[in-house]
Amino acid sequence: MAFEPPQRLVRALGEDDAWLARLPGTVEETVDRRKLDVERTVVPGGRSSLLLLVRQPDGTPAALKLAPPSAAPGHEAAALEHWNGWGAVRLLDAADGELLLERLHPEVSLRSLPEAKALLEAAGTVRRLWVESPAGHTFETVADRTARQAAAMRNSAEPLVAAALAARDELVAAAPEELLLHGNFRQGKVLSGDRAPWLAVGPEPLVGERAYDLARLARDRVEDLVASSAGASAARRRLNRLADSLEVDRDRLRGWTLFRAVESGLRAVAAGRRAEGELALEFAGWL
Repeated sequence: MAFEPPQRLVRALGEDDAWLARLPGTVEETVDRRKLDVERTVVPGGRSSLLLLVRQPDGTPAALKLAPPSAAPGHEAAALEHWNGWGAVRLLDAADGELLLERLHPEVSLRSLPEAKALLEAAGTVRRLWVESPAGHTFETVADRTARQAAAMRNSAEPLVAAALAARDELVAAAPEELLLHGNFRQGKVLSGDRAPWLAVGPEPLVGERAYDLARLARDRVEDLVASSAGASAARRRLNRLADSLEVDRDRLRGWTLFRAVESGLRAVAAGRRAEGELALEFAGWL
């Protein structure tokens, strides 16, 4: 079958990436082995994986996700298996680097809704995901993941870095709970489905407190906030509403939102996505 990876994936991984170079052959081998009929590639797709809309041998629609080892597809599969369709896309089968998933509507995410409605649906979805982690799990902890991120931030001259690192250190020193988290939860990671109106996709699972999981959602649609004359106050009101609606401590949510916004902003700038990074850093400055 003729296949070209989406340009967004090529730009993110680099044209010389070994996994990307093998991807056309991987797609052909996987589709043949599973006896799938490919309908189309989802574009623009993500920066770390490929998603194909397929039909199984019996004609049932599904989605095939292929991801490199750096994206930890095994951890994603383990989290989806543990949730078993509760608030998240259902995992149908998994093998090394490949996930066969329930078919959702990839072009219809919560970002298609008005902001207030989107946040309400997002809160209801993420609440379902916060469960006890499976026994014997190998998921990373919030403390471990953010320690690695913090180490990469320490040489930055960005004025907000010191505040973000101090907030992170204080938060991990007194973590109130250890639950299974989505890890990258935002409106674009909640898609329309047939089995349920909205289901989460694309977890980067880890174990920790709920406030960490809400921190990326609090920054959603940041471009709209920055364009508003009342962006700073609107951002703080949104953060407080999220915290109160999900019974999360406001100060802990503010701290994790600050850390994650600064870390994301620095990473985006370093990757050449300057406009995206500057938006995140401006948002962080409001907190």
